[in-house]
Amino acid sequence: MLHLIGLGLSDPTDVTVKGLEIIKKCKRVYLEAYTSILMAASTESLEEFYGCKVLLADRELVESGSEEILEGADKDCDVAFLVVGDPFGATTHTDLVLRAREKNIEVNIVHNASVMNAVGCTGLQLYNFGQTVSMVFFTETWRPDSFYDKIKENRRIGLHTLVLLDIKVKEQTLQNLLRGNDIYEPPRFMSIEQAAEQLIEVQENRKEKNYEADTPCIAVSRLGSPRQVIRAGTLKEMAEYESGEPLHSLIILGHRIHDLESDYFMQWAFNKDTLKKSLEDDQKYTYE
Repeated sequence: MLHLIGLGLSDPTDVTVKGLEIIKKCKRVYLEAYTSILMAASTESLEEFYGCKVLLADRELVESGSEEILEGADKDCDVAFLVVGDPFGATTHTDLVLRAREKNIEVNIVHNASVMNAVGCTGLQLYNFGQTVSMVFFTETWRPDSFYDKIKENRRIGLHTLVLLDIKVKEQTLQNLLRGNDIYEPPRFMSIEQAAEQLIEVQENRKEKNYEADTPCIAVSRLGSPRQVIRAGTLKEMAEYESGEPLHSLIILGHRIHDLESDYFMQWAFNKDTLKKSLEDDQKYTYE
């Protein structure tokens, strides 16, 4: 059987009791290591906690080497595939399930907390969120803005937008890739301020005013860890924020905010007067 097991958000102990019991009985245990990371855990600490060897599964192995992961799972062994957050937090994992079922391999899912539901800690009501978007690192030649249209759709009907920020954990330069060199760049994690700067840049280029520098936002850093920090303010204030260690997420607020939501997140405002004015102006705005 193939077991997809969610690990939660922060450290080795966030795994469920059910998930831990399954891990301990599996012949092979893979850790998906490219869509997210456990902030307070190394591979060694996971191995010590689980009492077994943990094999790192990078993007290439998961997307192109699924045969290796699934080997024997249809016959005489159990294989665990560990995912930070919840198993279905990324489409890659859905693809792995489909590949397993094509081989008549039974699949078991063990769910856990993910950023998609844990953002409720901001005080925002989960059913007031619209489409989630991803923000990638811009380069000199690649500055994609397709996320803008989803934010636009969310904002038109007053819904919040969760923006997931890019991480690069095993990336090569174009030169090393073309030369076939197994040389990888140091890990990079997008900060709140970089995401805000890119959002403002796209808004200025698009000139549609579906959000602006004064639009209210919430930043969440190191979600689910003892070092979790939440801050609320305008997008411009986020661009000047020093968000510190990863991981980070950013929420662009919708213009239909319940009083309970604003009462709750106002405690984390950079400046309460500025944020109150931003919320008031946003509720009056007619979106294009």
